[in-house]
Amino acid sequence: MMLAPELSASQVLSAFHRDEPYLFLGAVFTTVGLLSIAFSLFRRKGDPLLWSFAIFSILYGQRLWIQSELLRLTIDFSQLFVRLRSGIDFVVPIPACLFFSYAPDLLPKVGRILAYLIIAISAVLAVLTLVNGPSNHYYLLNNVMIIVACLALLAQSIVKGAKNPDLRVIRYGLLIFVIFILFENVRSLFNWPIPRLEPIGFLVFLSCLGYYAARRTVQRDLQLNEIRKELEVARRIQQSILPAAFPDSPHFRVAARYVPMTSVAGDFYDYIVASQHEAGLLVADVSGHGVPAALIASMVKLAAASQREHAANPSAFLSGMNSALCGNTQEQFVTAAYVHLDSARREFRYSAAAHPPMLLLRNGAVTEIEENGLMLAAFESATYTSASGSLQPGDRLLLYTDGLLEAANRSGDFFGREALHALFAKTATLPAAAAADHIVTTVRQWSASQEDDLTVLLCDYVGEA
Repeated sequence: MMLAPELSASQVLSAFHRDEPYLFLGAVFTTVGLLSIAFSLFRRKGDPLLWSFAIFSILYGQRLWIQSELLRLTIDFSQLFVRLRSGIDFVVPIPACLFFSYAPDLLPKVGRILAYLIIAISAVLAVLTLVNGPSNHYYLLNNVMIIVACLALLAQSIVKGAKNPDLRVIRYGLLIFVIFILFENVRSLFNWPIPRLEPIGFLVFLSCLGYYAARRTVQRDLQLNEIRKELEVARRIQQSILPAAFPDSPHFRVAARYVPMTSVAGDFYDYIVASQHEAGLLVADVSGHGVPAALIASMVKLAAASQREHAANPSAFLSGMNSALCGNTQEQFVTAAYVHLDSARREFRYSAAAHPPMLLLRNGAVTEIEENGLMLAAFESATYTSASGSLQPGDRLLLYTDGLLEAANRSGDFFGREALHALFAKTATLPAAAAADHIVTTVRQWSASQEDDLTVLLCDYVGEA
């Protein structure tokens, strides 16, 4: 930075002393804005309220520096810098309006429309100033617009502030700032030889906005923590409704794997029959994800438990479940597959409701077993039929949800039925538990991100002990 040759050190020092409070406040405002950005980055959460507050603070602080007399004396202004120096006046209101638009309890719908209108006008004035240079008409329009907006916001805070302590804080800060703005405009109009006091009013107003933004951020974090705690409780509850390990059996080896997309999910499996000579295996998938699907999955468990008397008849079992669920799932539906295995008869009976087919691995070959009816909980008149087949020692059965088939890689390609068949065939030499792990691990490695719940229920028929 070079001093103009005609300037003396005393002139620069005098300008510095006059600008010293504003330079200090400019540094304070800029620092507050930078700290707000750092805090937002540290939290790794893009809070638009905090970011708009930070940008507003930084721009106002930089305006105090750019428009200081010291800078005017010590820099040989170019035409571009003059336009930038004036244009920043019209840029500062933009993040302020964004701040209020991101706080729905501060502005009604009409107020947000007004905020967007101010943003558009301010942007146009800034561009016109950069292109054409400063104009008193631009400043007049800007001052009128800002005063009207401040008075409207003040009136809104008075109306709503009585019920909200945060709004009362904003109201007091805004009232002080409006008074200083009005005084500044009157001072400029009559050329009163009084120092600028608007930055002091802005300091009060910024402190109120900072309090509001910080309080909202803390409240949001507390709410998120409460939600996480509730989801963790819901996850534990959902885990508790899933059955424990299949009991030791001389005929069956069963392994189940359940990987929810979120803390709680809509996939479900159960052992309807788990005895020495029989096994009844159910897999279900509720439409949707998250808490609503998890709640309906709990209803699926109750519906399945109520049909245990039909455990040996899969079609009657699913019909009973459908009757129990219809009208109670808030228009969400359920797909399901149920198989009953009888070692005494060496027979399986299978039925499904709009669910992916069961896979049978026998002598290295994979066969689809499909006997589908309509989805559960959608049609009271839905009927179901059963398919039956023989069981041979060494048979391996696989029930699963469509999260395996629809797992997509980075190119958008689904894992698909053929890949699942090939993967299932490769597990022939693995124990049931290892085979279930291998299937889930392979699908998760294939997918770019988990977009659905994954459930695998695998059963080996080992024949006579």
